[in-house]
Amino acid sequence: MGEGPGARPPPLPRYPLLKGRKGENMSPVYILKRFCFMLVTLFCISIIIFAITMVLPGNLAQVILGEFATDDALRALEDQMGLNLPFYEQYGKWIWGVLHGDFGHALSMDQPILPLLLFRLKNSAILAAFSIVLVTIIAIPLGVFAALHRNSAVDRIIQVSSYVGISIPEFATGSLLIIAFAGPVLNLFPSAGYVPFSENFSEALSHIVLPVMTLVIVLIAHIMRQTRSEMIHVMQSDYVRSARLRGLSNRMVVFKHALRNALMPTITVLALDVGYLIGSVVVIEEVFAYPGIGRLIVYAVTSRDVPLLQATVLTVACVYCLVNFLADLAYGLVNPRIRYHQ
Repeated sequence: MGEGPGARPPPLPRYPLLKGRKGENMSPVYILKRFCFMLVTLFCISIIIFAITMVLPGNLAQVILGEFATDDALRALEDQMGLNLPFYEQYGKWIWGVLHGDFGHALSMDQPILPLLLFRLKNSAILAAFSIVLVTIIAIPLGVFAALHRNSAVDRIIQVSSYVGISIPEFATGSLLIIAFAGPVLNLFPSAGYVPFSENFSEALSHIVLPVMTLVIVLIAHIMRQTRSEMIHVMQSDYVRSARLRGLSNRMVVFKHALRNALMPTITVLALDVGYLIGSVVVIEEVFAYPGIGRLIVYAVTSRDVPLLQATVLTVACVYCLVNFLADLAYGLVNPRIRYHQ
């Protein structure tokens, strides 16, 4: 039926690559399964973190009492802290405290870990939020534009710029920005330091401009190249060609059919970048003397503060797992035809 020369062609699916029926994406069962999988992952990571920190040279008693402590004093403190208990009992006490918001005491700072951890995590989250928003606003349109004007002069300029952004180390980019914008010539922004937004909004904003610019320059290259390559692949697919033959406008083809499918890998990269921004921007935080959680991890390692190290690394792992869980949910929002009920 409908195969003659004047037959009307069947309607083009809105998202032909991803099958499913309206209302079936992201069912509660799927969300619950993904959430449980995230919890199991975090449980395994917590065991690994605790085991690795336990096999480090020395122990908590030696760190507290110092290298010249007597054997009797070490044994007494180990008994008091439960360091002679089996591994599973020590881990059980630690994870039980974590689940109740008790991350222990920072030995090198002589203060509870949780308030310090929340303060540093908030600071890193501020950098991450500003950076991800700017990267998304800039990199995705650039990637789409480069893909739609493939092999043009503008495309080549964008590609060369991305290679430069990827190739220059973060500390070099940060140092160059300090020289350019915080030097004696322009002196537009502070070169380092931190001011809380609650005290002075404009001053706090000026202190994070250069760190955010450094991160944006580094991350734009990754996101832009990912978006460009996926858009080129999608624009060459059969259903895009069919959409053009059916007379759909270029705007509808690009934004309603091609871009939503091309954004799937980009969302994954953005989720990984959020985790990177929270815990792995140690170089940026050191260059700009910014009190984030990455810098706190380095401090915990150099000071051999085992409880602080355990808490910071577990926090970063939680962030990675959470943003990947949210990225899974974002797939269904970007493309409602993804079937998540199975």
